[in-house]
Amino acid sequence: MRLLQSITRSFACVLAAGLLCSAPVIAQEEDAPAPPSADIAPIAYLIDLTSGQVLFEREADRRFMPASITKVMTTFLAFEWMEEGKIVPQQAFTIRPEVWRKWNNVGSTMFLPHDARVTVDDLVHGVTTVSANDGAAALADGAAGSVEGWVEAMNAKAEEIGMADSRFGTPNGWMDEGRTFTTARDLVTLATAMVRRHPTKYRHFVGKPAFTYNEITQPNHDPISGVVPGADGIKTGFTNQAGYGFLGSAERNGRRLVMVVAASPRARDRNRAARDLIEWGFGAFEQHRLFAPDVPVALAEVQGGSSRQIALVSQYGVYVDMPEGVENEPKLSVEYEGPLRAPIGKGERVATLTISVPGMQDHRIPLVARDAVEEAGLGARIFNGMLGWIS
Repeated sequence: MRLLQSITRSFACVLAAGLLCSAPVIAQEEDAPAPPSADIAPIAYLIDLTSGQVLFEREADRRFMPASITKVMTTFLAFEWMEEGKIVPQQAFTIRPEVWRKWNNVGSTMFLPHDARVTVDDLVHGVTTVSANDGAAALADGAAGSVEGWVEAMNAKAEEIGMADSRFGTPNGWMDEGRTFTTARDLVTLATAMVRRHPTKYRHFVGKPAFTYNEITQPNHDPISGVVPGADGIKTGFTNQAGYGFLGSAERNGRRLVMVVAASPRARDRNRAARDLIEWGFGAFEQHRLFAPDVPVALAEVQGGSSRQIALVSQYGVYVDMPEGVENEPKLSVEYEGPLRAPIGKGERVATLTISVPGMQDHRIPLVARDAVEEAGLGARIFNGMLGWIS
């Protein structure tokens, strides 16, 4: 019978084991920003991507129309297809007449000419920097053969990465009678996948201050880049139906925060909310690294394998955010259904680490096998069984 195994460790025991790297004493900073005000935004969500912890949330699972934030999914799908070799940045598409007629000068635009032959690189920059509706449609049609085919691929990709409560009806977020919807939690899932899977493409395409195409230069209207230190986008959105929203991110000293504010009635409210929330996130918490990648978090028992134990590790390392001034220690517990049964592949997810911080919701991190464990031969199984019986 397989049982749920649990290993509990305190923050102090991690320190005693010498596995916490450069852990400073937690102290209240005199100039730490105040927590976000109650009216920061109807929808607000902030996570530390480095640790994975939720720092603030309001209505994170409430559906809303993302408007142009939809283009983040178009950007991510473009990144995925570049990685798979389906499209390349230097590839050029000729905009079809029917696509041009539908999207010419509709909302935000990169002013594509009716006979434009434009590269994937320019189209993606047009989407990320100036929120080009025509650019998103031209990219979708050129890459997938039709806008409808691209939208179908967007939804398939959203499902693949775990966006459980989102649906896309267009490549650019233009009003479609509510067929396009998402949640703040899903948008953070999307941003996380984009940053982690495609860091080089993210740096190349996202967070640029301006974009020039066809001798027309337009600024990026992102409310935090150039204002909040370390900020690099990601995408604003607005329609009369949706209100003002923003999916944004910033990185300081290796620590990346991702945030969503949405359904704000005015642009200045959204902009203030975005800046206040992300500054609060950096200032109100202190981060510690508990385990580097590939450093064992715990050992799990293995049954029927060439080894009786296996080291459990986190792919990205284990970090914890502690609120400034909080002195209580977090608790760490590892759970797995065990003993684990061989064979076990290297990198296979086999356990969950739960970090409990006073005053914050529990945070769970998947743990994987650091090494492969092959199935033991008959002799080894008998010997390991005898050892288990003796112990």
